Amino acid sequence: MSPGAKAPLVGIARLAASSPVAQTRRKSENKPEYFFLPVKSILNRCDSNRVPFEWTINPYRGCEFGCKYCYARYTHEYMEIDGGAFESKIFVKKDAAALLARDVSQKYAFDAPLAEHIAIGTATDPYQPAEQEYRVTRSCLEELAKREGLSISITTKSNQILRDVDLLHRINERSSLSLNITITTLRTRLARLLEPRAPRPDLRLDAVKRLHDEGLPVGVSASPLLPGITDRDGEVEELGAAAKQAGAQWLWAGVLFLMPASAKQFLPFVREKFPRLAKQYDEWYSRNGYAPEEYRRKISQRIACLKKDLGFTDRPFEEIRRKPVRCTQMSLALPAPAETSTLWAMS
Repeated sequence: MSPGAKAPLVGIARLAASSPVAQTRRKSENKPEYFFLPVKSILNRCDSNRVPFEWTINPYRGCEFGCKYCYARYTHEYMEIDGGAFESKIFVKKDAAALLARDVSQKYAFDAPLAEHIAIGTATDPYQPAEQEYRVTRSCLEELAKREGLSISITTKSNQILRDVDLLHRINERSSLSLNITITTLRTRLARLLEPRAPRPDLRLDAVKRLHDEGLPVGVSASPLLPGITDRDGEVEELGAAAKQAGAQWLWAGVLFLMPASAKQFLPFVREKFPRLAKQYDEWYSRNGYAPEEYRRKISQRIACLKKDLGFTDRPFEEIRRKPVRCTQMSLALPAPAETSTLWAMS
């Protein structure tokens, strides 16, 4: 190879580079570019002990919702595409239903002592706008509805999930199903800033209510909780109360985690929109993807207290895996310089 020459693309990067353009009916000048991505598998093993599931299904690569904090931007880097294009270059996985039929038959351990869990929507929203046109998520659900004895969850920010109530009922009759609607804040303007193209919080709460009214098991994810932005006194508690009123059976939340590809997008956003938080975020996240352990521990206890007070359960597939968190009253103030005493009002 001559000096300065680029190495040939391999693996998923090579497939992405050769992916044909997917035609779309959308006319907006701001619409993403869509591509059909030929993949070899749709049911992918997850070996991390940080998450309570064994398998993932992500019908797309990339997500048009464009959430500023999205941790999954690194998945575009595997394709040699900058993480900043996560919301503008969307890859539609080809032949997903056929691949899933094969994968479930060959990979899923139906005889495992604890049912292996399949999480749909871990690195992309399965009900982003592309789903209206390409229907990859629905095709996967149609396949899963044919099976019995599975453990399945779906996580989304979109009320478009209501389109598939018929399939969700069929799956719920034959397998263990849990539905998670993500709501990080009830403040509409803040949600639009953080999650520019996701449905409004009130539409997501309405989806929770309608799924509950359908008799389907549904809860709320408040993840990620953003230090200094969505953790103000009473804010998470207000969100929890609204979720409970809508019919959510469980609520869960974790503190913001930033992969390098995400930090590259999110930290400049914080400097621009929340300048009084910039120093704190730089100190916490410039060299480490996690907030300090003490802060995460206090948030965990706060969520545990909220769940106990409002009568939330754990997510169904976690109930036998999760260790109880002791509920104690603790201050959640972040360590901050004196000049940032109004830090938490900046949202």
